[in-house]
Amino acid sequence: MPYQILSADADKLCVALTGEIDHHTAAPLRAGIDEEILRYLPRRLILDFSGVTFMDSSGIGLVMGRYRLLEPFGGTVELANVPAPLKKVMSVAGLARLARFG
Repeated sequence: MPYQILSADADKLCVALTGEIDHHTAAPLRAGIDEEILRYLPRRLILDFSGVTFMDSSGIGLVMGRYRLLEPFGGTVELANVPAPLKKVMSVAGLARLARFG
């Protein structure tokens, strides 16, 4: 699985992402993370990108979709340990308006 749940409760859901995030891996990531979000309804979703080696637009969609899922419940998305090249792509895509970089 290209992710690992580091912690999960009503306060925060912390997910470590690993490997490549592309159109092949994004669907199972979305499904697994969404299942945990709906189970805990966390106030904060923290996506740790330290283990991500590649990301295309599917990664942008992954973040945007999780934001849309959490927003009605008052939840927020935080992006942690984002490698510099990915952070640049995320910033250009406007993710700083939806998620906090930590």
